[in-house]
Amino acid sequence: MKKEGHPDYHFVTVVMTDGTEYQTRSTYGAEGDKLVLDIDSKSHPAWTGGDGKMLDRGGRVSRFKDKFKGFM
Repeated sequence: MKKEGHPDYHFVTVVMTDGTEYQTRSTYGAEGDKLVLDIDSKSHPAWTGGDGKMLDRGGRVSRFKDKFKGFM
């Protein structure tokens, strides 16, 4: 196989929303980088049954609510 045709596959540290960390192999960033998650299986409503807290990053949720307020 051609060496230049494949991305570098290395270890990175994934930081969950509750602060726990684990190491996995990925093509993200460089060796030893940290991937900090905003939403994961511990906070996303799809996995928590809808009781998870919605994070408003950059006002997206607020803009959506303002756009569709009074729709129904």
